[in-house]
Amino acid sequence: MMRQMRENTKWIMLATAVAFVALMVFEWGMDITGRSSVGLGELGRVNGVPITSELYQNAYRRLYDQIASGQKDPLTSAQIKQIEEAAWTDAVNQILIQQELARRGIKVSDDEIRQAAQIAPPPELMQDPYFQTDGRFDIQKYRDFLARSADQTFLLQLEGYYREVIPRSKLLRQVTAGVYFSDGELWDLFREEREQVRLRFLALNPELRILDAQVQVSDQEIREYYRRRRDDFQVPARAQVKFVFLTKLPLKEDTAAAREKASELRRRILAGADFAEVARTSSADQATAAAGGDLGTVRRGEMVPAFDSVTFSIRLNEISPPVETPFGYHLIQVLRRWEDSAQVRHILVPIQRTEDSEIRLLELVDSLEALGAKKKLDEVGALLGLPVQSQEITEVFPFLPGVGMISDGLDWVFKEGLPGEVSPVFEDPTAYYMLELMSVTPGGTQSLEAARPTIEQVLRLQKKVALAREEAARLLERAREAGTLEVLDNGNDLRVLEAGPGTRSSFFAGLGIENPAVGAAFGLDEGKIGGPVVTENNVYLIQTLERIPADSTEWEAQKEEQRVRLTFLAQQRRLEQWLEGLREVADIQDRRAQLSQASRRSDPLSSF
Repeated sequence: MMRQMRENTKWIMLATAVAFVALMVFEWGMDITGRSSVGLGELGRVNGVPITSELYQNAYRRLYDQIASGQKDPLTSAQIKQIEEAAWTDAVNQILIQQELARRGIKVSDDEIRQAAQIAPPPELMQDPYFQTDGRFDIQKYRDFLARSADQTFLLQLEGYYREVIPRSKLLRQVTAGVYFSDGELWDLFREEREQVRLRFLALNPELRILDAQVQVSDQEIREYYRRRRDDFQVPARAQVKFVFLTKLPLKEDTAAAREKASELRRRILAGADFAEVARTSSADQATAAAGGDLGTVRRGEMVPAFDSVTFSIRLNEISPPVETPFGYHLIQVLRRWEDSAQVRHILVPIQRTEDSEIRLLELVDSLEALGAKKKLDEVGALLGLPVQSQEITEVFPFLPGVGMISDGLDWVFKEGLPGEVSPVFEDPTAYYMLELMSVTPGGTQSLEAARPTIEQVLRLQKKVALAREEAARLLERAREAGTLEVLDNGNDLRVLEAGPGTRSSFFAGLGIENPAVGAAFGLDEGKIGGPVVTENNVYLIQTLERIPADSTEWEAQKEEQRVRLTFLAQQRRLEQWLEGLREVADIQDRRAQLSQASRRSDPLSSF
């Protein structure tokens, strides 16, 4: 018993350490280099402590790199603004945390550093291949390295890292003290996720069953609704624009070039080149290229249809012709096949713009920019052979056909541009585009007369739902007397349907996802009939046909993992709330706007 407790304690300590490191990285941005943020240049102050430009820029660069590494396309101006605000909040948080450590007198001993170095390596080192065995972190390799290391600079960096981390770990434990999930709470959460139900239901759709003439909406009711719900009738600013765009998506010639490249790779392999070596040097699928294109074992139906069809029809060891999927062109080779499984490797050639195609696009962008600085958009479009389109956009839905939701252009339209002006060229993930602002209508509150049709429709539906509920209550009595909803099915306007089995968050045919009728079914015993269940636009009667309980054995097997996961999430929420509370009472001075204006006055090309 004691041995089991010691093993569990060790496991939980390591899990807690990992959880803390995750919180530390996201909230405080620590790293092993121990980079400080001491320097000149103040962007503001927190309780009298300067927020240096170095502190802000370190946070900004870390967040920028994190987001940029997770997407192929350049970051948009909207993303940049979000990163700027997140970096500012991060810098403020770091100062508040240091002040709180000092206020609470939280420190770290040499012995605590030695112990932490043995059981909780920095994340960067855990990801270093030098400390891995078979692709997984090997703590013994790490400990052996520490024991042998004579690199004093590294050891001093490591010590500095733990001198920062451990006090913050203690602070985290104090802030999140009391976060614990009992077995009962874990089981309740697991049961709610996994319990299933199969049900029978009758929908009394008010819009279909009750005619408009059967309900009356008075002028007084409309006026009263508008008076009580006036804020619901706020309308966003809108603008009429003309625009042209140049798509960044591949053209037909790019598709043909990708197919030809795939065909050329196939010819090389057929002429004797090694498939695995060609995959390593030429496949765009980075996850499999290093392994010679090996996808491992795939089952029928797992891959996209075109890939799946070739996989289970081609002869063994044959090199397929180029197979087009949404990912590009594939060369497929099946090494083994049995029943509905196959061992497959492939080479992927993506469909993307060629270098020549990209150069021509950028030349067009330059021409568009130069012409737009002197001419109206109709002239620009005629000179470049680009169709000029008109579109109304709003602040909440700035959508341009062929471009998508715009970000940079949105700010120009509603904050910078004037009617009649032509914008610079903007770049979004799928296109370059230019705008001409025709008119802007400010946002505001819709008038009663403009809102009247909508209000009348809402009130009429509410009255129809109320009538349908009364009918449903009468039908419920009949169904309960008969012991089944089926007695109400008349084959015409009243149809009883079945759905499930599914969990509370599953899609139920005829009911959708998270319909209140589904939730009510989980509260009924098998065979029982309930209702009326009223939603915004429908009324239901339901009968629970089968309750499928959650598997308690499965829950026991994953219980501790579930506890750690939920504890981590709860700690993160507690930490965020605590930091928010510190920020609310702190004296925070933000001088970024003033510094930015001063910088632009002295040098229009500079930024802090």
